[in-house]
Amino acid sequence: MKVVIADDEPLARELLRALLLELPGVEVMGEAEDVASAITVVREHRPDLVILDIDMPHRNGIQAAIELAGDGVEVIFVTAHEEHAIDAFEIGAIDYVLKPVRRPRLAKAMERARLRHRARAEPPSPQPPQTPVPVADAFWVPVMGGTARVPIADIVRVEAAGDHVYLHTAERAYLYRSTMADLEKRLHRTGLIRIHRSAFVRIERVTGTIRRGKVLVLSLADGGDVVVGPNYRTAALEAIATG
Repeated sequence: MKVVIADDEPLARELLRALLLELPGVEVMGEAEDVASAITVVREHRPDLVILDIDMPHRNGIQAAIELAGDGVEVIFVTAHEEHAIDAFEIGAIDYVLKPVRRPRLAKAMERARLRHRARAEPPSPQPPQTPVPVADAFWVPVMGGTARVPIADIVRVEAAGDHVYLHTAERAYLYRSTMADLEKRLHRTGLIRIHRSAFVRIERVTGTIRRGKVLVLSLADGGDVVVGPNYRTAALEAIATG
């Protein structure tokens, strides 16, 4: 994956670069010290991912991510502040990593980015011309060269991506055209519950909860973390308690 680092602290950029270069398949394309230069560097190098600090001079990283939303670049926020986590996930950030950055935590965030990147790299096949309608127990998902049957029972979590969603199984993620509202009807009583306007999780895969300030996060058996939206917190906690 091609990555750009944006942080106003030189030592923070140096640490992030060193940690990223220890991970396989990562290429750091450039660095920036403020939002304006971050946008310039991203549009010059066209990376797959930008790692953004939030507290930067003049404008913050949230504003940069919003401005870059149409450029097709994914975002991981790395910051010392917890209070922007809800805003970050509301605009579709892959992850929200708190400083001081530890290698295992950054590696987990990069793995989430890699899964999303891999799913996007496999565009829907031009044949058949229409997405097959899912049957009761599975989705038929366009993949390179045809379609794949994804049993609902194999789906660990679902993540919104514009007018598509990512269906995450233990092995990989599949890009599927659907709205979250439509999925909510189809996934009723399947063990997958909606915990955010942009996420479903399988309750039996939840191993614990984490509180980051006012933000509730679910830890999953595969090592991933998923933020619970404020409007879904009560239902999520009840489902975990009874599940």
